Amino acid sequence: MKSTVETLSPTRVRLAIEVPFVELEPSLKKAYREIGQQIQIPGFRKGKVPPAIIDQRVGRGTVLNEAVQEAIPQNILAAVREHDLKTLGRPEVDITEFNDGDSLSFTAEVDVRPEITVPDLASLEVVVDELQVDDSEIDEQVKNLRERFATLKTVERAAAEGDYVQIDLRATVDGEEVPGGSASNISHEVGSKQLLPGLDEAVVGLAAGEDVTFTTQLVGGDFAGRDAEVLVTVRTVKEKELPELNDEFAQLASEFDTIEELRNDLRERVTRGKRVEQIYAARDKALEQLVEAAEVPAPEGVIRDEVESRKQAMVDQLERIGASMEDYLAAEEKTEEQIDAELTEAATQGVKVQLLLDTLADVEDVQVSDDEFGHEIVHRAQRAGMAPQQYYDQLVRSGAAGAVFGDVRRGKALASVMERITIKDTAGNEISLDALREASEAEHGHEH
Repeated sequence: MKSTVETLSPTRVRLAIEVPFVELEPSLKKAYREIGQQIQIPGFRKGKVPPAIIDQRVGRGTVLNEAVQEAIPQNILAAVREHDLKTLGRPEVDITEFNDGDSLSFTAEVDVRPEITVPDLASLEVVVDELQVDDSEIDEQVKNLRERFATLKTVERAAAEGDYVQIDLRATVDGEEVPGGSASNISHEVGSKQLLPGLDEAVVGLAAGEDVTFTTQLVGGDFAGRDAEVLVTVRTVKEKELPELNDEFAQLASEFDTIEELRNDLRERVTRGKRVEQIYAARDKALEQLVEAAEVPAPEGVIRDEVESRKQAMVDQLERIGASMEDYLAAEEKTEEQIDAELTEAATQGVKVQLLLDTLADVEDVQVSDDEFGHEIVHRAQRAGMAPQQYYDQLVRSGAAGAVFGDVRRGKALASVMERITIKDTAGNEISLDALREASEAEHGHEH
């Protein structure tokens, strides 16, 4: 095999590869063997069909094509090693010349890792918002806690917004009962808009035992898109009673004896959450500044693939909830072009960050221990609800174990960035990473 490399841009090269026919022989033999296993010809045992018969039945062209498809990736790999290229993504192959018995000539365009000079990390300074906790935020937390311990009390009055009602529903279209359009004794929060359009407005003002008919448009079933008359009957009206804000409530809702202690604990939690937000903001700003300072170029092919995979993930996610991309675009009031532009921008930044951290990991010779890799596998397996070994085996089968290893290595490179940069808040105070780390660990401790 002979190969030459031509640089098309800082992130893309074109390999021109020539493979003599004699070097294609092993792939050709393999192609005959595999095709021979797949076809059944009377008079020949499976796998023992001579090449001449295969040429007659299947065609020599088909066999050659199969051999070439196997030989191309092998020869690209050999050329990449020969020229010591750090390739990214999938190559785009174009066969320039190939005739039976002659050498195979083809080109392969592929993205490569660009040469990046990492800026001096010690000189990098990022500014994040000053940490401020307002009393109103603690009030909001207390309010949410009170809501969780609210009780429902039956009242002898008409329903108002915020009340809970037990109702019966019966839907008809032109006097004909809608299949599945009746329900008894449903609990519903008035004003929550959780059930049929128009229901909340109809129920307000009704007392127990009263009913009313309203019109709504059906969204599913045989009568989808038709107007239905819905009779709603109120059985009971209950109002939400919030517990009094006193020490007794603190003892009911928490491990604390007084409301003051409870509020202080909530303040600490809100503060921790904001410290964690600070670390994420500092990380994002640091990476943004580094990518800009290093002038990291964007490999087009990799970004194109990344956009495709992100878009497919969106479609899959939408399908799981029974929606389509058209539904999503309508709800977001966006065009497909706008979504593509947003995905491209996010993918471009994501790929540039990866390239920068890979370069830093190389420069600093970042190593990943078996323990660190194993820890990440266990963590991801838990998130996926799988046993670690089963998750790891699946990764190996799909060829994605290397990508996880790369993620761990980049994570370590990012940690070293965060250790060395200066982080300040808008008031000019320097923020120590230790304080942020403690907050983050405490926050995760609460999650578990």
